[in-house]
Amino acid sequence: MTYISTTSVSPKPRRSLADRIKGAFALTRQRRALAKLDAEALADIGISRDAAKEEARRPFWDAPDSWTR
Repeated sequence: MTYISTTSVSPKPRRSLADRIKGAFALTRQRRALAKLDAEALADIGISRDAAKEEARRPFWDAPDSWTR
């Protein structure tokens, strides 16, 4: 006997263009703010100055999918 699963994975809802633009601006602001943090603040969040600079240099379209959900 063949069974067909009734559970399905719903497709990821598509974000509007306006939401994607807002997200790109927000990501850019966050990366700029990260670049401006002092050594004490970076130590508090557990990242090095080099890692912060590297992240800040990334373009807005270079973000993990989990950040854009």
